[in-house]
Amino acid sequence: MRYTFILMLLLVLVAIVYIYYRVFTILPLPTWAKYSVIGLMVCAFASIFISYLFSNKLSFSVVSFFYEVGNSWIFIMLYLFMIFIVLNILCLCHILPSSILHNNLTSTLSILGVMLVVFIYGNIHYKHKVRQPLVAKTEKKIDSPKKIVMISDLHIGYHNQRKDLAKWISLIEKEEPDMVLIAGDIIDFSLRPIMQQEDYKEFKRIKAPIYACLGNHEYLANEKQAEEFYSLSGITLLRDSVAVNDNVVIIGRDDRSNSQRKTVKELTANIDTSKYIILLDHQPYHLEEAQINNIDFQFSGHTHYGQMFPINLITDIIYEKAFGEYFKGKTQYYVSSGLGIWGAKFRVGTRSEYIVFTLQ
Repeated sequence: MRYTFILMLLLVLVAIVYIYYRVFTILPLPTWAKYSVIGLMVCAFASIFISYLFSNKLSFSVVSFFYEVGNSWIFIMLYLFMIFIVLNILCLCHILPSSILHNNLTSTLSILGVMLVVFIYGNIHYKHKVRQPLVAKTEKKIDSPKKIVMISDLHIGYHNQRKDLAKWISLIEKEEPDMVLIAGDIIDFSLRPIMQQEDYKEFKRIKAPIYACLGNHEYLANEKQAEEFYSLSGITLLRDSVAVNDNVVIIGRDDRSNSQRKTVKELTANIDTSKYIILLDHQPYHLEEAQINNIDFQFSGHTHYGQMFPINLITDIIYEKAFGEYFKGKTQYYVSSGLGIWGAKFRVGTRSEYIVFTLQ
């Protein structure tokens, strides 16, 4: 595992050096101006570390600025890398002249144009929240049909701020749900911005009961402090525990960040299986556990479905199901790409969504 991490780090560093080298060679500018551009690019990359290392020392607006710049730059570099690799291959195959990669104004403007189109679209697409209807029919006894709004991966903090959360809460309230389920990662990586902006007041606008499990980002932020935020928000945190709402059983599994968390078998040991059982488990690993232990429906998040193409192709390899509805035996699953997002506010090839689940 250690050597794999070192290898991945080396590959990332090589890719970054390659991107910066290609930018330097393609710009039709004097040498001093090229170095100035590279300097700005280095500063953009350094912003990532500044936002995390000094998140509790710098002012809210300054940390937000560095967070947005640094995390946006990660995805910008990804797309620059893909563009330069394609151009390099085309030049090596003599399909394009090698001159397009050297002091070329047309190439520079073309790449800039493509990047602007991709990332403006990505930002607009991220802000559009998709309403995903989902229906489950059960022979089990329930008091009445249930309308449940399910969300995951809000990542509220320095980038998804209270004004963003307020819009999302309004979408949820408009549905007039019987309950709301959240599959982890409400918090991004720090409690400071959400406590400073009193984000918990937005959750109190929801009239229906809210149940949630922890995600890995709650552990990054400090899960004990996260529990306090949940309490202030009026959210019932299910941490390896169970709640019952009108003959619907909701199990909240602790995140796999906790190596001592209970197994699904342990969590279902004393549950009445004549009731409809929903499992909240942030990370969608080992889906067979829900099927084996008679879970009717499992709701997960975590994957974001890669956020940006082509990372979603990688998540399809990593997870049995990285996004969408899925069935194993009699168990129904939904893995959400998330309502919010980690890092930069771009989505290409994926979507931000909330699920309106009807249990009949």
